[in-house]
Amino acid sequence: MYEGVDTVVLYEELAYQDVVPLQWRTLPTPLSTDAQTQLAERNVRLLQACAALDEHGHTEKTDENSPHAADILRLDLKINLLLDLVGRLLIANQPRPAPIGVRFNAQGATWKVAAPTFKPGDEGVLEIFLKDVLVEPLRMLGRVAAVSAEGQVKVKFAAQGETIADLIEKLAFRKHRRQVAGSRQSRIDPSATGRFKR
Repeated sequence: MYEGVDTVVLYEELAYQDVVPLQWRTLPTPLSTDAQTQLAERNVRLLQACAALDEHGHTEKTDENSPHAADILRLDLKINLLLDLVGRLLIANQPRPAPIGVRFNAQGATWKVAAPTFKPGDEGVLEIFLKDVLVEPLRMLGRVAAVSAEGQVKVKFAAQGETIADLIEKLAFRKHRRQVAGSRQSRIDPSATGRFKR
């Protein structure tokens, strides 16, 4: 049965798609092995934090017969409010690039820019700010594979390791699952917006 949500795919794998702040930084020289290791470690921590935030934001429906259900719901709402406030403070104090529609997975990414300042073959780092409450962006090393006349950029990422690939795959799956649930909800309740907290 069609759920009204297309599966987002890139390089023949499930991909994460959203409108988030991002930027490409061309590297004049390749990163050292130590710098690549540190980058990978930061990416693992960031993706794990993102997964923890996703789990918190989308908890299962509480049992209304539980004696603590109302307390848990109030606590959950307060934590969400605190996370929103922290995100706003971070954005106000650390300006980020403009949000752009991006599709990415562990293999690569694609997005559109008005006037690309890079060309196919350039190596660099794609910085993707996944959530407002996370200070650091996800930083993925890669090479520009193509830039169309319309400004559509396609980057192929360098091998990131199994842990990062697995975490990105789970991130894309959670996003797809939320989109499917939102589509179902909007068909059941037409007044539902289907919006989810980033």
